[in-house]
This record gives sequence, C-alpha cells and structure tokens, in this order.
Amino acid sequence: MATIGYYICIPFAWLLRVFYSFTSNYGFAIILFTLAIKLILLPLQIKSKKSMIRMNRMSGKMQEIQKKYANNQAKMNEEMQKLYAEEGANPMSGCLWSFLPLPILIALYSIIRQPITHFMMLPKATLAELVNKVYAAGVDMSNICNLADGALKLDSAGFPQMTAYGQINLIRTITSQYPDFVDGLDGWINVNYNFLGLDLSNQPWNAFTSFHFSWAVIGLILIPILSGLMQLALSMYTMKTNSSNQANAQMKSMMYMMPIMSIYIAFIMPAALGIYWIAQSGFSLIQEVILGKFFNKKIEEEENAKYEARVAERRKRQEEGRRMQEELRNAEPAPKPTLKEKQKAAREAKAAKRAQAPKTSDAGRVGSRPYARGRAYREDRYSDES
Repeated sequence: MATIGYYICIPFAWLLRVFYSFTSNYGFAIILFTLAIKLILLPLQIKSKKSMIRMNRMSGKMQEIQKKYANNQAKMNEEMQKLYAEEGANPMSGCLWSFLPLPILIALYSIIRQPITHFMMLPKATLAELVNKVYAAGVDMSNICNLADGALKLDSAGFPQMTAYGQINLIRTITSQYPDFVDGLDGWINVNYNFLGLDLSNQPWNAFTSFHFSWAVIGLILIPILSGLMQLALSMYTMKTNSSNQANAQMKSMMYMMPIMSIYIAFIMPAALGIYWIAQSGFSLIQEVILGKFFNKKIEEEENAKYEARVAERRKRQEEGRRMQEELRNAEPAPKPTLKEKQKAAREAKAAKRAQAPKTSDAGRVGSRPYARGRAYREDRYSDES
C-alpha cells in the first residue's frame, strides 16, 4: 500500500470525502470535486491562457520573422526571443499546465476503482477481513477476487487478489446482503452510487449485455457519449480561438482523437469516471470562454495604450524638432566685425603671444647686455679694449 501512487491519492480522496459528506451522493461529490480542482488550478491556468492569447495575437509578426530569416536560423531565433521579450510572452508557459489533468484523472480512477483502500483509506488488512467474511458466507467471489480451484488467490503479501473492480463489487455485496459485516467499522462509508437514477459503480459497456429500454440502461450508455461530445466541443472552441497555424495543425489531429479516446475509456470504466470527464470538459469550456473574452479585451487595451504612447512620443519629438527650427529661424544674426575691430583683435593676440614667450633671466646678463644663446661665453667679449 505504501506506494507513490497511493500517497498521491490521499489529498484527492480527502477532498472527495468532504464533498460526499455534504451531498451523500457520489455523482454530486465528483462534480463538486471537479469544480474545486479547477478553482485550485485557476491561477496557473490564468497565466497559461494569457500567454497563449499573446502568442496567438503575435502570430503575424512571428510569420514575418520566419519568412525574413528563413535561411538564417540563428538570426531567426534571436529575433523571436526579442519579440517574446517585447510582447511579454512565453511559448512554453502553457505546456506544463496542460498535462496537470492527467495525473488527477489517474488518481481519481484509483479512488473510484478501489473505494475501500483509496477512498475510505482503510488498510489492506481490513479489506482482507471483509473478503474472508463474504467468502465464508458462500457468496460467488468470481467478480470480487481472483480464484484458484475455487479458493481465494493470494498475493505476495498474503492478501486476497482483487479483480479490477473487486472492491466496488464487494461494497455492493456488503451493502445489499451483509450490512452487519461493517457495523461499527471505523472509517467505513456506505457509498451511495445512485446518481439521477444511474448506478455509477457500473460500467456502461455492461449495459449492452442486458440492454432494455429504461433510463438506468440508456443513461449509462449516454454518459460516455456525452463525455466525448463535451471533449469535442472543448477542442473545437480551443482550435477556433487559436489563430496560430502551427497550433491549429496540431489541434486538428487531436480534435477527433481525444473525444474518441474519452468515449472508449468511459465505456470500459465505472460510470463515475465518465461523470468526472463530462464535468471536467464542461467547466474547462466555461473557463476558456470567460478567460478568452477577458484577456482578449485586456490585452487589446494594453496594446492600444502602448500604441498611443508611441504615437504621443513621436509627436513630442516632432514638436520639439519644429520648435528648435523655429527658434533658429527667429534668432537675430550676430553682427560682422569691422576692419578696425579685426586689426585691434590681431594686435591684442600678438601682444598676448609675446607676453607668453620665455624671457632671458638676470643670470644670463653681462653688464647691460643680454647673454647671447648659442655663443661661447667670454667675459671680455664686450670690454672696451676689444
């Protein structure tokens, strides 16, 4: 029992038991369970939906980049990344969340198929004790346990090997024939599988073996069909609102495959799983419609605001340029200098240049005459005798 799959079922089983305690009906409990799961995952799906809508709206720009850089894959990827950054879109944001319903479906299937150990969370020892009591009462165990020469077949742990839907059949037998077997049993739940006159513990395919015109039979057959139609409606709406050609090509291949698979699976499994599938597709369709309208409107407003901001910025630059040109045209030209002013400026420049030139120091003088650079010094050069 201590397996990863079992522990994954624990929170889902607890949630389903909470709703069953309020409704006392397995069908309504599953519908409320489905709604609760949708609300829990809603923040993640909102983010995914918003990114998907952004990707759809920028598909035209993406196609232009693909055509422009068809022969340069590196440049194409670079431009795509720039576009994603500018638009705030992430092409991978919707991939992970699209797979979340699958593990939930698997967990719910285990809960529905094994209600004693995975819904009531009773130990296998208690299950084995109930099986032995029913077996000792002389009940036909062929649809409850695997048999070997009329005896119960045991697994490696020494517990009776149950058939695929043995626990459901065991509950039916105990509830209808031996309710005293569970009197005072802690944790036991008398599961009411009746939903709108239909037995949700039964497999719709079994309705064909004893077919007759009654709601109990026709209703069971309709459950898988409705699950397929709801899945088809969801796929068609998703494809319609997805403007990406590549995504549409993928959706077309899945649009008919998923409904066919859901119909087949819902026929061979307990009808309770079909109710979950119908509710899941119905709530998903409502969610897609509401989120699609909300985010399309919001993103369009954001794009309009960005466009208006760019237009305003461009107008501001144009106005600034026109203002500067106007100031240049209106500015008075500087008066040209006269000839005297030019001559005066030239004299002042020469005087300033002379003032900056190096001067002979007093140490280089002999008498009243300056020392001549480049000539050998002679003390008597300028004497009277010479």
